[in-house]
Amino acid sequence: MRLGLVLSEAANGLRRNASMVVSVVLVTFISLTFVGAAILMQMQIGQMKNFWYDRAQVGIYMCTAISPGETCTAGEASADQINAVKAQLVSPTLAPFIAKYYFETHDQAFQNFKKQFAGNPVADYVTPDQLNQTFWVNLKDPSQSDVLVESLSGIPGVENVADQRKYLDQIFSVLNVASYTAIGIAALMLVAAALLIATTIRLSAFSRRRELGIMRLVGASNRFIQTPFILEGVFAALLGSLLAGGAIVALVNWFVQGYLGERLKGFSLVGMQDALVVVPILLVVGAVLAAFSANFAITRYLKV
Repeated sequence: MRLGLVLSEAANGLRRNASMVVSVVLVTFISLTFVGAAILMQMQIGQMKNFWYDRAQVGIYMCTAISPGETCTAGEASADQINAVKAQLVSPTLAPFIAKYYFETHDQAFQNFKKQFAGNPVADYVTPDQLNQTFWVNLKDPSQSDVLVESLSGIPGVENVADQRKYLDQIFSVLNVASYTAIGIAALMLVAAALLIATTIRLSAFSRRRELGIMRLVGASNRFIQTPFILEGVFAALLGSLLAGGAIVALVNWFVQGYLGERLKGFSLVGMQDALVVVPILLVVGAVLAAFSANFAITRYLKV
């Protein structure tokens, strides 16, 4: 097969169908940008889970004077009840599961509350005695929080035992829904890109039907005839893939690391290394999609 002639035929096809090629590039660019964004979002969710789950604490909220519940009928937790919980935490039963813990008093809880709700009118109506004294416990394995919850729930003076991971699960569920939505949109766009590539190749082949007829008469192989059309589709899709890769890199560099990085300090965010992992994936997806669509379209056309 003469490579120069094949490339020349592919270039002529691209030139003749410039408007359709631009359409393929744009559709591929948009669809693969959604694919890249979905991959990055899954990476971000994974990083956030690793970061926050390891730091998630179990809160043992002691009763206040206004706490409801059967374990708080005597009002605010007494010193003996607080010491009883502490004794449980250092007991041979629970100590092997605990990495560290600390006790937060009414005043400490009030100071943290004021920092968290600074500028909010609700801070003016809350007093220290209304806030729970709390044991904050870090577990060696956060997935074993049920041991602590079952051991300390229901004992006198304890209003509630809460695992912070439950609140994180709700946030990650919302993020997963957003990620799956992006994947769904990307899948629809990829189908549209595949159909557009196939239509472009068929139109290109139809516009050169006389040349194809001559090639067949002189004994040109199907592979020789098909290759320029497949190269047209692959070139257009690769160009769209490169644009999508550039968009992903720009998104991570200026939005995630730049804008969000300055405002969400202390959070683990995806970086350029993650973006550079995504770019080759987009190139491969674009090339495979184009090659398959173009090959299917030209094969069907030649059989007609």
